[in-house]
Amino acid sequence: MSSDTQSHLARGLKNRHIQMIALGGAIGTGLFYGSAASIQLVGPGIIVSYIVGGFVMYLIMRMLGEMSTEEPVAGAFSHFAYKYWGEFAGFLAGWNYWFLYILVSMAELTVVGIYVAYWFPDFPAWATSLIVLVTITVLNLINVRMYGEMEFWFALIKVLAVIGMIVLGLVLIVFGLGGEATGISNLWSHGGFFPNGIWGLLLSLVVVMFSFGGTELIGITAGEADDPKKSIPQAIKQVMWRILIFYIGALTVMMIIFPWNQVGMEGSPFVTIFSKLGIGSAANILNFVVLTAAISVYNSGIYSNGRMLYSLAEQGNAPKLFTKLGANKVPYVAVLFSSACTLVVVVINYLIPEGAFMQVMAVATTAATITWVMIVLVHMKFRKAHAADAGKLTFPAPFYPIANYFCIAFMAVIILMMTQMDSMRDAVYVLPIWLVVLYIGFTVRKRVQAKAATA
Repeated sequence: MSSDTQSHLARGLKNRHIQMIALGGAIGTGLFYGSAASIQLVGPGIIVSYIVGGFVMYLIMRMLGEMSTEEPVAGAFSHFAYKYWGEFAGFLAGWNYWFLYILVSMAELTVVGIYVAYWFPDFPAWATSLIVLVTITVLNLINVRMYGEMEFWFALIKVLAVIGMIVLGLVLIVFGLGGEATGISNLWSHGGFFPNGIWGLLLSLVVVMFSFGGTELIGITAGEADDPKKSIPQAIKQVMWRILIFYIGALTVMMIIFPWNQVGMEGSPFVTIFSKLGIGSAANILNFVVLTAAISVYNSGIYSNGRMLYSLAEQGNAPKLFTKLGANKVPYVAVLFSSACTLVVVVINYLIPEGAFMQVMAVATTAATITWVMIVLVHMKFRKAHAADAGKLTFPAPFYPIANYFCIAFMAVIILMMTQMDSMRDAVYVLPIWLVVLYIGFTVRKRVQAKAATA
């Protein structure tokens, strides 16, 4: 798949769009609700967990950024895996990522119905999900600039909400607002900074890394960035430190204001801050923010899945039908197919209990790990292929190849830690089965192509 082919996609995404797309994918359920689970594992040490996880993600994003800047194509790492590693690697990378975001999209579509039911309990959740699905899909079909604008404003609401939490939290810490100033003693007064030791820190990294999922969307946008050699490096540099500030800033304030061992026992940590400030509409404000967050992630999911299918079709790893573009240069067939797949969530809500569905989401975590490991490995092959002109790379990743080996070892630890968690263990066992399914799919595709060639 060449860059020339990719030029058929409209380059309508500005730097501000690309930054917010990555922010929108990464700041969501993991921060607003998932943080409570990770805090219970590690206590105030969650601050360190996010610093470590953020550093690893930064290294991986720099590797993807290096490749995407040199070859700005849709599908990003699937294209690079296909070109620099081989046909099966491209097939695996693309379909695994597509499957991951189908699962994530289905989950977000489900919670949208739950959030709306908070205000309108008599309105069926499946109808809410269907309305959001149709609306977001139609808007994605208009043009890529429309998607970028939607995601910009969706993500902006989340970002402003987090900033508001940090500011209000600092007011509590310093001034008290109607009571005594909180101080910072909660960071060590309830069993210490690491109440569950290093083991708790390692377990928390599993939840933390899932929270960072979505930042790799920057690479997906490369094929439609208006000036990729400038906007991709800018977006990666800026978005990572912003994510760290939002996560670490918000969670540090949480850990200072409220005893870590009470988080999750009196509702969402974010509701707690609003309640402490005496804001009666705390639940409504939070519900609006998490609803926006869910729609934002679904929006990003439909966008990325459409582009990934387009890339797979260009490689010959998916039906050529998915390469069809509308007059607005949007791969409408790929977008519609991905949207239709998420429609299955309506049936799943009826047939599968909530606990089983969460097991499916655990599989999504392992799929994310596969994606990150493949980015690291493909980057090593990319560097070997460009060994002669390595000094001319526009945006070279730092610490190569030490950073690559470090990231691989880190992901191995994440998989190992998942086997120690009841909610994640089954997903690890499903991982080899999923890889076998992909290999069978690849083999079938090769045989079909071989028959077509000899026909």
